[in-house]
Amino acid sequence: MINPFLYQINTRVWLNKLSQEFGRRATLDDIPDAELDQIAKLGFNWVYFLGVWQTGIMARNISRANPDVQKEAMELFGDEFQEDYICGSCFAVTGYHIHENLGDNAAMFRLRDRLHQRGLKLMLDFVPNHTAPDHPWVQTNPDFYVQGTHADLEREPYNYIQVELPAGSQIFAHGRDPYFPGWSDTLQLNYGNPKLQEAMLAELFNVAHLSDGVRCDMAMLILPNIFEHTWGISIQPFWYDAISQVKEQHPGFVLMAEVYWNLEWELQQLGFDFTYDKQLYDRLHQKQAVPVRQHLYAGLDFQNKLARFMENHDEPRANKDFLPRVHEAAAILTYFTPGLRFFHQGQLQGWFKKISMHLCHAPEQATVCNIERFYHQLLNSLALDIFHEGNWQLLKCVPAWERNFTWNNFIAFTWEGKDEQLLLITVNYASYQGQCYVHLPFDTLRGKTYQLQDLMNDVSYDRLGDNLVSRGLYLDLPGWGYHVFDLIS
Repeated sequence: MINPFLYQINTRVWLNKLSQEFGRRATLDDIPDAELDQIAKLGFNWVYFLGVWQTGIMARNISRANPDVQKEAMELFGDEFQEDYICGSCFAVTGYHIHENLGDNAAMFRLRDRLHQRGLKLMLDFVPNHTAPDHPWVQTNPDFYVQGTHADLEREPYNYIQVELPAGSQIFAHGRDPYFPGWSDTLQLNYGNPKLQEAMLAELFNVAHLSDGVRCDMAMLILPNIFEHTWGISIQPFWYDAISQVKEQHPGFVLMAEVYWNLEWELQQLGFDFTYDKQLYDRLHQKQAVPVRQHLYAGLDFQNKLARFMENHDEPRANKDFLPRVHEAAAILTYFTPGLRFFHQGQLQGWFKKISMHLCHAPEQATVCNIERFYHQLLNSLALDIFHEGNWQLLKCVPAWERNFTWNNFIAFTWEGKDEQLLLITVNYASYQGQCYVHLPFDTLRGKTYQLQDLMNDVSYDRLGDNLVSRGLYLDLPGWGYHVFDLIS
């Protein structure tokens, strides 16, 4: 499907909540059909189950000893905090099979079948850059990892660790982003070793066997130029051949890349179906319309493959990070533009507290009624076929009168569907009132009168099509105001 909807679920937290309700350990088989029905009813096409793979004791203990993780957990739970709430990062993987606490691979197959029965597809994680420090490869294939020296360990103790092996101790590098200290609960894989690349391709096939798609964690870190810049090791490219081989055996398999540093286009060319659109997210945070509009000038061959989000497991909660009116305006610009629409569990209810990836429990959070109503209306509007099948176009806004500077705060675009169906979305992305004219370059509007019915607000206006084409639609909106107009003749 073009412009699909994805719903991300924190699997470990959800199943532990169900375990408390049932009075026993809940597995993937215990996820209620009614919950899956509700996800399908909301219009989602994909469900991304985060954190299902086996993790180990060593990474868990590192997380429990980490003062930052402890502080975050205690602030989240207060006096109710228990050490076993920290179960270690779900990205410190020891094997691509379902975690023993969640069930097994057969349970995941059954869950996938239940999703398919509801028209939903399953997405899981793949962590290409690193593994947990107690992954079996550390003992059996230490050459799969980037090695260091005692001098490295003394100089950068936060980036290296000494591990005892049957043949004696060795220094290993922690997995890391080149701009930050290493992740102390991981070890860095060495893509300069062809055998490691073969092993990781086999692991990607394991994921493809279980699911319909995969979200690849920090996918840009194993690009040859990034890897050599970080580690000084020359490597052969991995992604293009790996993606080609997986798609050859699993036609229709979808890959989404977590990617930053303006490398989205490069990863799309290597075969990724979708790439994170962190740039739009960051520009919306700036609360200035011009950078957002400039981002939307990009070609549709690029934008159609962007994963648009307001929050995810890495980012702060949208209801905490954006003031209410800004939140709504930013969500309109995020989800009514083309690409994959990415929603996070709890976002639709306005949950305020972010849950660390080191935790497998979460406190109860109250639903914020106005946020829930907003997202309910947004999803109802986005359910129209035009947002999946129509043609998107960015429009030009002009001053409403001479020296009217507020026009530059407006962002406007249309979706054009079958049988001359047309929707117009406008946002005044500023904190103060603004005015502009927006030209609708569609000659088919001439000679008719149109009712502009707002899908997100209970307002409508009658306008002459000739004026919409020639002079444009006059807009006068409060700060962070918006319209999602259906033009009805």
